[in-house]
Amino acid sequence: MDQVGRYNIPAQYLLFDSWFSYPKVILDVLERNLNVICMLKTLPHVHYRYMDKVFNLKSLYNYIYKKPGKAKILASVIVELGKNKADEPVNVKIVFVRDRNRSRKWLALLSTDTKLSNEEIIRIYGKRWNIEVFFKTTKTCLRLAKEFQGRSYDSMVAHTTIVFCRYLMLAVESRNNNDPRTVGELFYLCCDELKDITFSRSIFLLMELLKETLLKSLLLPEQMVISLLNQFISSLPSYIKARLQLSMCES
Repeated sequence: MDQVGRYNIPAQYLLFDSWFSYPKVILDVLERNLNVICMLKTLPHVHYRYMDKVFNLKSLYNYIYKKPGKAKILASVIVELGKNKADEPVNVKIVFVRDRNRSRKWLALLSTDTKLSNEEIIRIYGKRWNIEVFFKTTKTCLRLAKEFQGRSYDSMVAHTTIVFCRYLMLAVESRNNNDPRTVGELFYLCCDELKDITFSRSIFLLMELLKETLLKSLLLPEQMVISLLNQFISSLPSYIKARLQLSMCES
């Protein structure tokens, strides 16, 4: 992290899975002025302090979870994770969510930024899935970390940059050739099918409906009804009559 920090790469949160989610690792990241959002592992020897009591993750969940139900967010709590180098307590927020693959199980997410809402913590951590898919693709298909190996950080950055550039070029090529959103003509054809009825056509339909109503209700001769409609149209303002030229011809 110290090497990455020297490159001044902007970041608000460091995301990682339960493999690295130990208090010492989280506190070390905080010392570098970077917040952490991570998945927690239910380890019996990792403890959190809450209400002047010490809990492991499982016992903490059992202590705060009160209302059974089908909610996706089961509970959340702010606990003390440990102390920093200045011997000050460090508080973190833990959010318990339902495991969608196992409805009776739960998962726990930790955020060192206690001001974030439960939903925002889940949303940010959810970005890890796209990142994991991206790395899986680059490692499997583009041989990231296999095509070249080196011990210097600069060489690793150079190799990773080249692989990512290849990924970008392939992604653009795939988008241009396979993505239906690039077929502009198909889009315009769909728009033509959904085209709104014209103003003159809508007025013409209304006049036809009025004509049929007058003929059926008042039993007037058709010629008289047409004469009344023509008088009505002639009395309209000129800018409206200009829009109704087609209607008058059709009538």
